[in-house]
Amino acid sequence: MTAGKYNTRITIQQLAAGQDSIGQPVQTWSDVCQVWSWPRTGSGISTIRSGADVSTVQTSFRIRWRTDITAGMRVVQGTAVHDIQAVLPDLEHRRHVDIVCKQVT
Repeated sequence: MTAGKYNTRITIQQLAAGQDSIGQPVQTWSDVCQVWSWPRTGSGISTIRSGADVSTVQTSFRIRWRTDITAGMRVVQGTAVHDIQAVLPDLEHRRHVDIVCKQVT
């Protein structure tokens, strides 16, 4: 496995239950891990929804083998936030996991 392609640091987050200052339940994002990734941008789609321009970018992040990543988590890359749509593990060799994400801006 070539380390040179894994050149982008990302943070994977999951929803966590918590409480605000007056004790009300709130959901916040908490860090699961920070890993090196190999980002590969797929398609970009621009549409109009309810009179507002919406642009969607689909990106795949390849990371080294892990088993604790699930759909519903999110990837933070710098200031960009990507919702995880699918987790595709390399079950044959157990070398990597492809995380398919969608960024909506």
